[in-house]
Amino acid sequence: MGSQRVQYRRPIANFSKSARCPKHPPIRHRDTTTMESLFDDAGSAQPQDGQADAAPPKPAAGAPLAARMRPATLAEFVGQRRLLGERSALRLAIESGRPHSMILHGPPGSGKTTLARIIAHASGAAFEEESAVQAGRAEVRAVIERARQRRALGRATVFFLDEIHRFNKAQQDALLPAVEEGLVTLIGATTENPYFEVNSALLSRARVYELEALTAADVLTLLRRATERGEVGDPARIDDDALAYAAQWTGGDARAALGGLELAARATGADERLTVERIADALQGRLIGYDRAGDNHYDTISAWIKATRGSDPDASLYYLAVMLEAGEDPRFIVRRMVILASEDIGNADPQALTVATATAAAVEHVGLPEAEFALAQCAIYLSLAPKSDAAKRAVRAARAHVRENGAQPPPGYLRSSTRAEGNYDYPHEHPGHLSPQELLPPAVAGASFYQPDDAEAVRRDRLEAIRRGRGR
Repeated sequence: MGSQRVQYRRPIANFSKSARCPKHPPIRHRDTTTMESLFDDAGSAQPQDGQADAAPPKPAAGAPLAARMRPATLAEFVGQRRLLGERSALRLAIESGRPHSMILHGPPGSGKTTLARIIAHASGAAFEEESAVQAGRAEVRAVIERARQRRALGRATVFFLDEIHRFNKAQQDALLPAVEEGLVTLIGATTENPYFEVNSALLSRARVYELEALTAADVLTLLRRATERGEVGDPARIDDDALAYAAQWTGGDARAALGGLELAARATGADERLTVERIADALQGRLIGYDRAGDNHYDTISAWIKATRGSDPDASLYYLAVMLEAGEDPRFIVRRMVILASEDIGNADPQALTVATATAAAVEHVGLPEAEFALAQCAIYLSLAPKSDAAKRAVRAARAHVRENGAQPPPGYLRSSTRAEGNYDYPHEHPGHLSPQELLPPAVAGASFYQPDDAEAVRRDRLEAIRRGRGR
């Protein structure tokens, strides 16, 4: 281990995302050092390949607790066991001090920024950070120019770009040459699916790593570490139940849990105990990992559909509650209910579509919060209704036939009166209101698209009777 320290372009305390405000944006920190001071390490030798610099400087005492507790090494890092397991590609790259460009995809508070810093520290590289919310092409060019100057002096640069999905195509393209030639090791972080939000050209030059939300046990480890270090006062005054509550009720977001603990500690007197009630007041309810325009939005509605299709009203209500608590648009939910009523229930219970469309009307007329009762009623009804996808299979089979064989003209006797050819056999003039006349085009005669199963037994029996009555 060398004695050299990683040079961070900004103080660690200024990395807090919570400091953003659209009306009063945070001060952007720029390099004000001369070229000599930027790259001069007071005579210290540069670290050799595979060697890490000394631990990064600790954040100021007034920095947020999450910043003060940020792990500096892999040994301190919590969570992501699958991604950082022994002999995993990412762990070996970090330990060897030879990082590669990558995209870190994961929910808030899962360790993306921390991991990026650990990678830079382990490789002895300079660490540059920008947020795509605030940075533009000018900032990217400045980072690349500094990286070029560092490389001339024999030092690498890790460029961490937070919320990379906020960069448009042109901005992302501006990164390509520097990544291609290895001028910077790019580490992009995003909460959105990178395969949808990041250019394919950039993805081909970077590995995508998916970080999972921390478990409650992982978050509890970080909270206990903070208390044991005396970061929030005397550990003896903090109830274990309070820490467990914060770990459980922050949805795997370590930053939120640490922030809640710090706020609760400040609101608790030196001679008082920090209880569950104090933590609950600081957190103000559970933080739900949900983005109405992102992956969780679609993952949760997908889970609701599959739970309802699987005839589990409890699971259906649970995912409905998650969406409602997260502020989901009820019209988005009820549209899926209408779709499911035909796609997964169909004529096994035709009333399901009526219930779903009535719920849609109730949502429009009543709105939230009262519309939640109609949504719950519909979710329960759809869950318990008999299921059949015969209607979906039938229309898909018919459309596939048309795509493969083209649309055949109807028989002349079925056309409008001005173009009628032949004699139309009026069904109501026959017993049972059934005519034996062929109603499909000649080239399609005898085709069968609707295949009801036991879930639609009444309609299956009716269809068989009709076919017999028509001599089929």
